[in-house]
Amino acid sequence: MPDIDKNRRFLKTYFSDLDGTTTDAKKGLPKPAAEKQWPADCKIIDLPEVDSKIIKNDSLFMALKNRRSIRKYADSKLTLGELSYLLWAANGVNERSDNGSVKRTIPSGGASYSIEEYVIVQNVEGLVNGVYNYLPVQNKLVFIKPVQNITETIDSFMLDSKQPFLPYFARKAAAIFAWTTIPYRSEYKFDVMAHKKILIDVGHVCQNLYIASEGINSGTCAIGIYDQDTVDKLLEVDGKDEFTVYLAAVGRNND
Repeated sequence: MPDIDKNRRFLKTYFSDLDGTTTDAKKGLPKPAAEKQWPADCKIIDLPEVDSKIIKNDSLFMALKNRRSIRKYADSKLTLGELSYLLWAANGVNERSDNGSVKRTIPSGGASYSIEEYVIVQNVEGLVNGVYNYLPVQNKLVFIKPVQNITETIDSFMLDSKQPFLPYFARKAAAIFAWTTIPYRSEYKFDVMAHKKILIDVGHVCQNLYIASEGINSGTCAIGIYDQDTVDKLLEVDGKDEFTVYLAAVGRNND
């Protein structure tokens, strides 16, 4: 039997675990970048500027009241402006200072921002079906690669067959949001205490997506059960220094 108490320990906060530890932050080493660095020749897509005019339902109360996991999606596409809004709402920049520092739409322990946001596009106006990485500081997308058989690809990492009570809902989504972590961004300051903070952070991100979706008559369903290695390979992350921690399907509300 696994040691349950040991496995549960990382959910707790014991700063004594850092006793005698000199973190890289304390050593004065450079802080890791909070946005992925891509080659200069990669394909960058400018996203529409986020504008409140895109919001159809601007009542926060109603967004919270109506928040549900939506698994039935209409066939209509999301617009690029709507995708831009959702990406920004989940993990974008909402404040820029004169010294170049930025703040995000979500809190993050130690401002580490270890969460990277990807989107697997299946039905978005103006975008080729494929895999993209969101650059929050620039509000741009990096086009990583096209995916020809996108529905089959989504089926390949969804474990619906092991959850017979669930329909194959993700295959109808306009897009799958995929969040990875680059753990060192948080370990830099918190060492062994980082990993609880990382999972808290990604929870903030996904809830923002839920609330933002309500505002544009769309729906979200978080996905915590998926084939880890298949998704990591699809996103082209190494599974060690960066790996998937959460997914969510998004589509036009079919109600």
